[in-house]
Amino acid sequence: MGTSTNNASLLNRRPDWLKIKLNTSTDFQNTKDIINNQMLNTVCVEAKCPNIYECWNRKTATIMILGDVCTRACGFCSVKTGKPPITDELEPVRVSEAVKRMSLKHVVLTSVDRDDLKNDYGASIWARTVTMIHQNVKGCSVEVLTPDFKGYKPSILKVFNSQPEIFSHNVECVKRISKQVRAQSDWDRTLDVLRMSVNHGLLTKTGMMVGLGETDKEVYNTMDEVFQVGVKIFNIGQYLQPTKKHLPVARFVHPDQFKEYKEYGLKLGFKVVESAPLVRSSYHADEQVESFIEND
Repeated sequence: MGTSTNNASLLNRRPDWLKIKLNTSTDFQNTKDIINNQMLNTVCVEAKCPNIYECWNRKTATIMILGDVCTRACGFCSVKTGKPPITDELEPVRVSEAVKRMSLKHVVLTSVDRDDLKNDYGASIWARTVTMIHQNVKGCSVEVLTPDFKGYKPSILKVFNSQPEIFSHNVECVKRISKQVRAQSDWDRTLDVLRMSVNHGLLTKTGMMVGLGETDKEVYNTMDEVFQVGVKIFNIGQYLQPTKKHLPVARFVHPDQFKEYKEYGLKLGFKVVESAPLVRSSYHADEQVESFIEND
């Protein structure tokens, strides 16, 4: 088995394998300008993603719809919590325009939780955004990384019926610590959403973080359970504490252990496994799609 760093005195300092290269090239600035000009939010910024420099330099970004204020307060996430603003009905148009200007062949959409929108929890905006991209950006595949819509089936089906190429919804962590990590969500409900996606015939993806207090055995058990649901793509990365107010890092998992997670997942039968310290939900998502097609 690989090794992990769990000495409390070391957790204030990231190990060498978690160091991030800051690089703001012309492509980075162009991506930033397009996003800003269309008045859009990205999870890259709001969630303080460590891969923002790499991804924006590659002219890719994960667009976050339905505003930048979440109705939930997960212990790992730096997105603002509170009362969201009025829903912008024109957002799907601006998103499709940004995708077109960036000349994307694959785009990842995500959103805050909108438990305040009691009619459908924001699913209508989700569906319209996917539809607008398909209509206006020919040849661009769409990956959706959605909330759970409180398990409300009509909302989930609304997103399914917009026909995204990939449906993604994260388990985030192992079941034992799920309530501590995301108190307003439900681990079994997450599995139900993933199962619905598989049964609907969609290519289905999920991901999780390590370093929140889980054991390696629990990680493998989680992979087992997710695979049994029918998920084809699995991502796993290191949790990094965004601020002192968020959950502390319990351990830094060594890259060798991430390699073992990947080997286990591929032997289990996942078509694609991304497993490395800086892997995030949409990290190299375009390459994952290509890899899936090659391995299918």
